[in-house]
Amino acid sequence: MNDSDARPDPAPDEAAADAAGPACVLVFNANDPSGAGGLAADAVAIASVGGHAAPVVTGTYARDSAAIFEHFALDEEAVAEQARAVLEDMAVQVIKVGFVGSPENVSTIAELTADYADLPVVAYMPDLSWWDEPQIDGYLDAFLELMLPQTTVLVGNHSTLWRWLLPDWSTQRSPSPRDIAKAAADKGAPYTLVTGVLLPEQHVDNVLATPQTVLASARFELFEAQFTGAGDTLSAALAALLAGGAELGEAVVEALGYLDQSLDGGFRPGMGHVLPDRMAWAQPEDDEDDPEPTDKEEGAPRP
Repeated sequence: MNDSDARPDPAPDEAAADAAGPACVLVFNANDPSGAGGLAADAVAIASVGGHAAPVVTGTYARDSAAIFEHFALDEEAVAEQARAVLEDMAVQVIKVGFVGSPENVSTIAELTADYADLPVVAYMPDLSWWDEPQIDGYLDAFLELMLPQTTVLVGNHSTLWRWLLPDWSTQRSPSPRDIAKAAADKGAPYTLVTGVLLPEQHVDNVLATPQTVLASARFELFEAQFTGAGDTLSAALAALLAGGAELGEAVVEALGYLDQSLDGGFRPGMGHVLPDRMAWAQPEDDEDDPEPTDKEEGAPRP
């Protein structure tokens, strides 16, 4: 508040009420005008599991519900100013890092997280195949060298993390979540949540791993739909649950259950992909006579 210098300290009851408010998650991500992912997904997912999102805009996509056409990154100084204003004012419990648009922004965020080293960092790596190859390479290299050493939990799809972290994988079998977790841990990230591990009979596994062991997992049936925004939804929910005090394994299982419910209630607002309904839990039950939804008949796996 502008008059903070003149405001008296809150009474004990007021302080207790303040402390009982939602846990704060500082979120670095791009604006997504379609609402499929980005900061819109983060804010709704975090609120839906009981947290408060403090969103830092790192840039914006030009996109619809089917495809990303362009991305415009903000200057790193603008990103830093947004984040420091929040960090110097609010009691942030967890930092979530999504797609931040440039190596410069990665470097700035890595410096900020190093300054607040006691705060856990949940970092999500999306599929960047829509981008130009030189931009992808520069971004991934910066994230690998600068951001992973500051990351507590890395989140990503099995195939995305495989291509990024194990580009020289040469054996016939696919790398296991522990193989991927080892590659991430070698760069400083102690935990990796690997999603979308394909299993027989139309199922996928989602595994929280370290190089030594599997800490938690949840298996689901494949959805017959092509979704956009699942990764941001999952990583934001995980960050908020950790901020609220949940133990890591418990938070992962709960976040995966929340994602599953969001995908099960998915909807198609445009002519492109199905989006997670991040408030599906709050919707009234459908009448038995209502027709079955048809949005999930497109033929694509869960992320």
